[in-house]
Amino acid sequence: MRHDNGGDLLVAVLRELGIDTVFGIVSVHNLPLVEAVDRELRFVPVRHEASAVNAADAWGRARGSIGCALTSTGTGAGNAAGSLIEALSAGSPVLHVTGQIESGYLGSGRGFIHETKDQLGMLKAVSAYAAGVPDARSAGRILREAAHAALAVPGGPASVEWPIDLQYAEQTDTPAAPAPQVLPVPGDGDTAAAGALLASARRPLIWAGGGARTARGELTALLEATGAGLLTSNSGRGAVPEDHPQVVGNFATAPAARALLADADVLLTVGTHFRSNETADYTLELPAAHIQIDADPAALGRVYPAAHALHGDAAAALAALLPHARTADAEWTRRIGAVRDDVRAALYDGIGPQAAILTAIRDALPREAVVARDVTIPSSSWGNRLLPMHDPRDNVFPRGGGIGQGLGMGIGAALARPGTPTVVMAGDGGLAVHLGELLTLAQERPRLTLIVFNDGGYGVLRNMQDRYAERRSGVDLVTPDFELLARACSLPYLRIAAEDHAAPVIAEAVATDGPVLVEVDLAALGPMKNPFTPPVRIPGR
Repeated sequence: MRHDNGGDLLVAVLRELGIDTVFGIVSVHNLPLVEAVDRELRFVPVRHEASAVNAADAWGRARGSIGCALTSTGTGAGNAAGSLIEALSAGSPVLHVTGQIESGYLGSGRGFIHETKDQLGMLKAVSAYAAGVPDARSAGRILREAAHAALAVPGGPASVEWPIDLQYAEQTDTPAAPAPQVLPVPGDGDTAAAGALLASARRPLIWAGGGARTARGELTALLEATGAGLLTSNSGRGAVPEDHPQVVGNFATAPAARALLADADVLLTVGTHFRSNETADYTLELPAAHIQIDADPAALGRVYPAAHALHGDAAAALAALLPHARTADAEWTRRIGAVRDDVRAALYDGIGPQAAILTAIRDALPREAVVARDVTIPSSSWGNRLLPMHDPRDNVFPRGGGIGQGLGMGIGAALARPGTPTVVMAGDGGLAVHLGELLTLAQERPRLTLIVFNDGGYGVLRNMQDRYAERRSGVDLVTPDFELLARACSLPYLRIAAEDHAAPVIAEAVATDGPVLVEVDLAALGPMKNPFTPPVRIPGR
């Protein structure tokens, strides 16, 4: 099969992958690709390459598939690197196609425009897969291999650099899908031994991470067959809908949940990597009777020892364990329900006046709506725990912890799911990192409510310095007049400055068929009852 140029070939491959929207920035070194995508699909011109990857990442998360970002070479590819790290941290499939200088000048070091030293080496460091297109006969194969690698377990971004002369060349393509990944299934002996331990449990707990997202039915069946409580990592939220009475949720380090872990006689963990911020820097204690399921063999026993390590597909492993399930003590299941209520009530009380905003968001959103969060106090303290998630695709946040990615992610998710509202929670400091994406928001006009929590700087680090240091450094920032900023970008603007503003303002914003910027004036609203500091240890403190 022949294509007039690389852009036509890229469109054909994207259609195979079910991708109809691409995010990026046009450049002299990707022009044929952008022109073809814009002509045949939908090209969304973001304002920064990092946002292109964030938006493509979230577009894929919200659909449960793969997204695509186009960037330029050199500085453009470098700008994308931070967001590629986020996708790599999350195991989120992204096809990142970047330009490259003319193939005849590669590696010459003569200073060709947009040239950089060892761009492919940089991309390999921040991607699950990276390759260069060597000729006009190989581009289709490499694009498909990249997408296959991105979608495989454990997944992540796949980067393809494409010299500009080879983009303009006529392409010869022989469509052929790479062999599908076959995930291992735990052996009968391993499953039987783990099943015997599970069958002995009278006080079982299950902990679900991001790897449980593809095993929702099997996880729910085992949860209900055992009467266990379900803890989750942030990534595992929605694997079982959070209104299920046995879901304790993303509260493993809360005192009541720690007490559950201390009293549990068996813990089954599924696809969680026990990140530092979800284990109180690994100080959280887990039961010794630990069954761990993970498709990534490197994850088994890496953080916590496992009495039984089951390497394989989560759905298959959970289905194999189901015949061994025995019902927990009735008092244990009742205790799980009480802990579920207690941890939520304690956190709700501790956030003070922000509880009104939480309630307003929860009441305004339909059951299936995307909630995208940047790294900010409201997100880290209550957004990642109290806003209910019923489907993993609704749960969009930067798992690697990088600030400033929330709006780009929200734009991608909103364009992936145009029929449902999207809410983005961001701080003034994080929003400023990619303030230009307000113009993308105004241009594309998705149904997106951007809630900006304005505390005049980096509140998390300010709280840390107020607690541990003698002075503040780098945390108090000048912020814009958000009403004027919204007006300059042709965005509707609303403001919350008191608890009784929250319900009507957020209801109006969410009901709007387009973007709205909502500023939460935290100085006027009042402080949280319990100031939030992140679960990070300070050496010597």
